[in-house]
Amino acid sequence: MKLWLLAVGLSLVLTVCVARSPYQAVLQHSRIRGRLQGPNVCAMQQLKGTDKKYFTNCKQWYHRKICGKPTVITYECCPGYEKIPGEKGCPAALPLVNIYNTLGVTGASTTQMYSERAKLKDEIEGPGSFTFFAPSNEAWAALPTEILDALVSNVNIELLNALHYHMVNRRLTSEELKHGSSFASMYQDFHVHIHHYSNGIVTVNCARLIKPDQHATNGIVHVVDRVITAISNNVNTLLDIDDDLETLRTAMAAAGLTAMLENEGQYTVFAPTNEAFEKIPQETLNRILGDPVALRDLLNYHILKHMQCAESIVSGTPMETLQGTVLEVGCDGDQMTLNGKAIITKKDQLGTNGVVHYINELLIPDSAKVLLELAEGSSVATATKLFVEAGLTPHLTGSEALTMLAPLDDAFKGSVTMTPDMRKLMTNHLLKEQLSSKSLYHGQELETLGGLKLRVFVYRNVRLEFTCFYTSLMRLLESQIYDTSDQPITAQANGCCQALVVKADHRFSLLVGAIQTAGMTELLNQQGALTFFAPTNDAFTSVPQAELNRLMRNREQLAGVLRYHMGEGMLVSGGVGSHTRVKPLQGDKLELGVRNYTVYVNKVPVADADLMATNGVVHAVNSIIKPLPPKVDREQQADGPAAPDRSAASSGADARSFRNDDLFQKVVRSRSSRTMNKSQ
Repeated sequence: MKLWLLAVGLSLVLTVCVARSPYQAVLQHSRIRGRLQGPNVCAMQQLKGTDKKYFTNCKQWYHRKICGKPTVITYECCPGYEKIPGEKGCPAALPLVNIYNTLGVTGASTTQMYSERAKLKDEIEGPGSFTFFAPSNEAWAALPTEILDALVSNVNIELLNALHYHMVNRRLTSEELKHGSSFASMYQDFHVHIHHYSNGIVTVNCARLIKPDQHATNGIVHVVDRVITAISNNVNTLLDIDDDLETLRTAMAAAGLTAMLENEGQYTVFAPTNEAFEKIPQETLNRILGDPVALRDLLNYHILKHMQCAESIVSGTPMETLQGTVLEVGCDGDQMTLNGKAIITKKDQLGTNGVVHYINELLIPDSAKVLLELAEGSSVATATKLFVEAGLTPHLTGSEALTMLAPLDDAFKGSVTMTPDMRKLMTNHLLKEQLSSKSLYHGQELETLGGLKLRVFVYRNVRLEFTCFYTSLMRLLESQIYDTSDQPITAQANGCCQALVVKADHRFSLLVGAIQTAGMTELLNQQGALTFFAPTNDAFTSVPQAELNRLMRNREQLAGVLRYHMGEGMLVSGGVGSHTRVKPLQGDKLELGVRNYTVYVNKVPVADADLMATNGVVHAVNSIIKPLPPKVDREQQADGPAAPDRSAASSGADARSFRNDDLFQKVVRSRSSRTMNKSQ
């Protein structure tokens, strides 16, 4: 019964938590953090050196930062409560009075004063049910002098209209201020626009509610941090009427986006000024303006799918654009930032269907750049320089569909100079088609601009590798053609795909003879995918001569040994994990592992990995691979040379020596040990 009641109670609590608005959730967290100060005390985070305060959420509480700036913790009465002299916390509820008097006790005394001047006092003292978004005293003080003078010089019309625009003719609590909602104000039914963000911040026309839910007998007061003005223009009209956005208007019209910004919606436009466009090289700008796809991507990259007021940002947050990628919208003190840069010059220009923030720098998405521009803006400076020196600039700046495989700077050891071989090498880092990582699949064959074939490998950790291949397995072993790099070319640029050269040593000459003796030449020349752990000459010479002679005379046994070295499918070194298994063409499974960057197969180290062929891959080993014994310590499996097995006798001796150990004797004499013995 108790368990049932507990389950019901938990479900009710969860239901309440889910139903709460983001603001109420943050308020509750502030209450919890302030509970040690007494009842109804809320912890607030105040930006150092300013009067800005925020109810605190869990993340902000531990980071002690808002917009990257340090905060101090202050404690105040939660909304609707007040202190009593001599008592801890805020035990008393504020007396419920009319809206006019509520303004005086909630930090909006200037609004109270102007309400009296505009002859609004009788209305907000009398009967009714109103919502008053009341500007704080600081909000009136921050208003430009010329605007304030215009309001107070005509109190019966301008000031009264301004105050009426801050009012709604019904009571609206913070719970009812839903994200994206709007309500007709008491000034000619012009709407006020509400946004209730997931971090608990609530705005009206982008003004933040700093003291929400101050209840009154005839309504409710929400104190806001700025004076709001009526909105009549849509976003497109805002762009149209500002000469500083002339270039943007022209680009919007050319891309066919004008109609979208006239329609209903909740857009955020980061509007590049004329100055922002002028900073871009004319050649680059002309190319983008002349490419409809690139232009549309560029402009959509400046538009968010939802409305984001500046006051809603308290930390860097990735936000999706209409172009499909994300911008990190953040803040640094009182400055709004994009991708970590303070390039926003004017904030919160509000329209009926969104908000505009002016920026002085053009944001160019990757999809609107040519390959050379992409490379210049990333950590592949060495490769970019080599591409240019190799004379590949026309390919990297033209309209040709290509994919660049750009090695990181760390992939190049020492100084690199341009040579014919290096020019060919860089050409082989350009694929003949445009491919995103999403379009690649395991075993896919690609062709480079230089005519080289690459094969794609995809692993469980979503790592991609591209490896050069030359010819069939048999021809590879016979001609001794290898990739001279230690690692395959990868999407993460772990190494460079070097020119294929003929090595002087003939490490597989004995293996080639064994393959021919066993009649397996055709197997290694046929199409398919094999992984061959190929024994080198050193592997054969390590076998006692008499045993080797017997093996070479027994064609069937020799074929069995060689087939045990061949696995089904193609496995490169990058695909080997801690316990990888390969099924050989004959015999039990092969156990693979990696230790200290070396691949082991049945505890035999691979001496030279990833020798690619059209029908498989070769890994050179310097020992003949033998099946593992039936009982193998799984902790040691495939991770290097096996430790010698301990016999039962030695195990018993170890146990006896442990019993003679001082620590063991202390355990035996302990109280818990004596208790266990008695219970037994």
